[in-house]
Amino acid sequence: MALPDLVDEVDEELRAERAQRLAQRFGGALTGLALIVLAGVGGWEGWKWWEARQASIAAGQFLQAAEAASAENADLAAVAQRFGAVAAEAPTGYRTLARLREAALLAESGNREGALAAWDALSRDTAVEELYRDLATVMWALHSVDSAEPGSVESRLLPLAADGAPWRASAREVLALLAIRRGNTEQARRSLEAILSDQAAPQGVRDRAGRLLGGLGS
Repeated sequence: MALPDLVDEVDEELRAERAQRLAQRFGGALTGLALIVLAGVGGWEGWKWWEARQASIAAGQFLQAAEAASAENADLAAVAQRFGAVAAEAPTGYRTLARLREAALLAESGNREGALAAWDALSRDTAVEELYRDLATVMWALHSVDSAEPGSVESRLLPLAADGAPWRASAREVLALLAIRRGNTEQARRSLEAILSDQAAPQGVRDRAGRLLGGLGS
């Protein structure tokens, strides 16, 4: 046998021996690691199943509460509490929607302070998607036009009224109402004209803007 072949054979035997010793020394640990990996996969699948189940439960509760809210002579304050209960237990998506519905129903039932507090809390919750935080800010501002300090409302709305902002039309509408309250006709006119020139603005907002603009006179 040539020397190179002998070296290769010894090297192979050493590798085999080393592998055997590693197996003897760490075999239990490697088996344990494999079990941990399998348990992790199983745990992940279990977690996904649990999340799907929680979402299904939340969806059912949300729909039941929504049906109760639309029923004739519904007790809106009681239904608001039902949405609050859904929000307390539901996964993120349904939790946010339930909080928005709870606030809206509080307002409809006459609990303005409760509604404002709910919208304000939602608008400041960084765990909530920005789109819904901004919507909560617009709703808070809309229901604060007649009561809150105008400067504080305006400062929170201005970033949402910028070009490209998703709720810009509604934010501009509230800014126009705020300007009318303050007697600033020119500022109100600018906000309303910005809505009318925005082809992406919802038709309902555009219609109201046209009526408000007409009411301002020349």
